[in-house]
Amino acid sequence: MPPEPLPNGIVPINGLSNREFLERYARPGCIGLSGGISLIDRAICRAQRHLDPQENWGMWSHAFLFQGRRADGHHWVIESDLQVHRKHIQLGVQENRISKYFDEELYTMLAVLDFDLKESQVALLVSEALELVANRARYSLRELLGTLIALRRPQLRGRSNLLARERSLYCSALVQHLFRKGGLDLAPGVDLKNTTPEDIARTTAPHVTYWLERDRARSKLKEFKARLKRWNQDASEPPRSKIQDPEKIQ
Repeated sequence: MPPEPLPNGIVPINGLSNREFLERYARPGCIGLSGGISLIDRAICRAQRHLDPQENWGMWSHAFLFQGRRADGHHWVIESDLQVHRKHIQLGVQENRISKYFDEELYTMLAVLDFDLKESQVALLVSEALELVANRARYSLRELLGTLIALRRPQLRGRSNLLARERSLYCSALVQHLFRKGGLDLAPGVDLKNTTPEDIARTTAPHVTYWLERDRARSKLKEFKARLKRWNQDASEPPRSKIQDPEKIQ
């Protein structure tokens, strides 16, 4: 039996490998989120700090759609990503086996967002996603820069991405695009191409989040400042007197 969800809809999962977690909770039409401690993951999580009042880093750096098992017996995902292989580079909307996310050193955090969609809704999402794969929709680094600008200036979040391109969608924009096609807006008020993985993670649309966490990208500068603050507090405390009994000085 799966653990009972918390009131906020998050079900924390412990004691499972990435493979066990995904094979147990991923279903067609669910959204996947991942995070890690690589340089790219840290950069994306750091950029999302502007979404938090205390400027805590975001937890998620990538989003994708679970497609389901296919004739080869493997579970597949559809995502917009940049992958470098030995002989070629995949840049844009693509299909990959779920086994890509079994690497626990590369993917230290995983989540599955289950919206309990109907079969007809799942079919629509997958059909639209496959259309983007066939048309080779691109992954735009330029649009990521436009999103970063909007994160720094919240008044721009609801406007069109300043660096938008035709036939381009980065990871979380792809997921938002698919769900809007299915009649579900994951981040109301945010432009499609300004949508971040953290926006998707915080969606208020009814769902349950299954969450597996081992380590997350953190701000080393923020941790250093916290240690420095504790050190300054300790240094400002008056030294204790070595004389415990005043009568002994007489």
